[in-house]
Amino acid sequence: MTAPHPKQRTLLTATAIVDAVWLVALADWMWAQKFDGLLGLDTGRLALATAIPAAMAMVAWTVATYRRDKRGFLRIATCASLAYAPVWHASLMLSDVMNLNGLRVELAWWGTFALYGIGLGWVVWGLDQAAQEIERKRREALGPVSADELIAMMASGAAVTQKPRTSNPLDPDAWFYGTRANKLNQSLTAFSTYSLLFLILFWLATQLGGCEEIYEMPAGGGQAQMAVPQTVKVEKVIKKKFVVNPFSAISFKVPPIDEIKLQLQEATAHQYAVGYGAGTGAGFAGGTKAGKVRFIRLEYQGGDWDQEFSTNAGCDYLMLLEYGLRTKQKINETVESRPVAQLKNFPAEKSPPFVYMTGQKNIQMSSSELKILKEYMLDKHGMLFADNGGSAHWHNQFFAMMKQILPNVQPVQIPLDDVIHRTPYQIPFLPYVAPHGGKEAYGWRVDGRLVCYYHPGDIGDAWSDDHSGVPREVWEACYQLGTNVIFYAHMEYAKWLESRQKK
Repeated sequence: MTAPHPKQRTLLTATAIVDAVWLVALADWMWAQKFDGLLGLDTGRLALATAIPAAMAMVAWTVATYRRDKRGFLRIATCASLAYAPVWHASLMLSDVMNLNGLRVELAWWGTFALYGIGLGWVVWGLDQAAQEIERKRREALGPVSADELIAMMASGAAVTQKPRTSNPLDPDAWFYGTRANKLNQSLTAFSTYSLLFLILFWLATQLGGCEEIYEMPAGGGQAQMAVPQTVKVEKVIKKKFVVNPFSAISFKVPPIDEIKLQLQEATAHQYAVGYGAGTGAGFAGGTKAGKVRFIRLEYQGGDWDQEFSTNAGCDYLMLLEYGLRTKQKINETVESRPVAQLKNFPAEKSPPFVYMTGQKNIQMSSSELKILKEYMLDKHGMLFADNGGSAHWHNQFFAMMKQILPNVQPVQIPLDDVIHRTPYQIPFLPYVAPHGGKEAYGWRVDGRLVCYYHPGDIGDAWSDDHSGVPREVWEACYQLGTNVIFYAHMEYAKWLESRQKK
C-alpha cells in the first residue's frame, strides 16, 4: 500500500473533520429523541447538512485513490466503507423530506443489512491479518530451521514447531478453540460475537430514535361539523311549441316541449373546508405543507393481516383515493403496512392518527406488542380502526385482544347519532357486506375519545373494485363511513396537538 499523495492527505483530513461533525450531530440527534439534546442545536438538520458533504467528500477521495493506484484495494475499500454511512444516512433523510415513505423503509432495512455485511467483512479481514501477524512473530522467535533438522523432526514424528497455548482470541491456537478445526471455531466465535454486538447496537439505536419515523398531517383548517348537503333548484324553461305538418317536404328539427334546467343554489355550495382548526385549505391546524393523509395497515402474527392488501391497488388504496376526492385533503401516493412493533418508532406528536387492522383468522400478539398498541392509543393519541374481514372467530379474537390492552374499558355500541357517524357525512345506516360480527359498530372510549372503532361487517370488501356485489347505496355509505373514521381520527389528533402546544 503506497503512501497517500499530499492532496489526498488534505482531502482525507477535511473528510475526517466533516465525518466527525456528522457523527457528533447524529449522536446528539439520536440522544435528543429520548432525552434533552446535549448541544442545544437543531441537530437533525445539522446531521443532514453534514451527511451530504461528508458523503460527497468520501466518494471523491475513493475515486481519486482509485485513479492514482488501481491496485490499492485496501485503501479503496476503506474509502468506500467510510463513505457508506453518510451516504446511507443522507438518502434516508432526503427520502423522508420528500415524503417517500415506502422508499425510506426499504432503504432503512436493506441499508442495515448492508452495514452488517460491511462490518462482518472487516472483522473477517482483521482476524485473518491478526492471525498471520501472530504466526509470523512466532516463526521469527523460533528462528530458521534447516532442511536436515526438518527431516530429522519428521522422521521422529515430533512436531515441527511447538505452538504455545495462549488466551489471545486473535490467535487460532488459543486453548479455548480446541485442537481440531481451531480456525473454524475461531471464525464461528468471531461471527457470533460480532452478530450479537451488532444486534445490541442496533437495539440501542432504535431505542434512541435512530430508526424513527414521523407522520405529518396536511396543513390547513376547517370546521368540524356535518357537511351541508347540496340541494338542487329545478328551473323549467318553457320554449315555444311548433306545429309541423308531418307530410311536409321540409324537415324541421323539433325541440322538446319544455327543457329542464338544473341549477345549484348559491346558498347550498360547500361552505367550509373539510378539516379542523385555523388555516387555509382543506387540512388540519397541526399539519405541515409537506404533510399528507396516509393509510397504514397493521401487520400481526397468526392470521391474514394482508387480506386484499396492495400498496397501489386494493381496498385500502381505493379508500384513500376516495378520502382525498371527498375532502380535498392531500393524500399519500401509496398505502403502507407496518408491524405492530414499529409503531414504537413514531414519536408522540408525529404518530399516525389512525392505523387499520383486518383479517378473518387468528390474532397473535406478544405482551410487548400489546403494550406498544396501548401506548399508541393512549400516550400517542392514536386510534385503531378495525374491520372484521370474514368470521365470528376474528370477532372474538379481536375483543379478547382489546380486553388485554384496555382491561378497564368496556366496549359500547356506537349509535348513528355519534359524531363519528355524522361528520363530515350523515351516515343513514351502518353499512356492511356481511354481518360477521353482528350488525352494530363498537367502540372503546377513553376520556370521551374513541381510541378504537370496530366495524363488524367487512367494510373493506365494499371499498374494492367490484364492491363485492353490494348495492350502490351500501358501498357509497361504506366510503362515507371510511371517510368519517379517518377524518375523526385526524380531527381528534389535531385537537390534542393544539392542547399540547398551549401548555
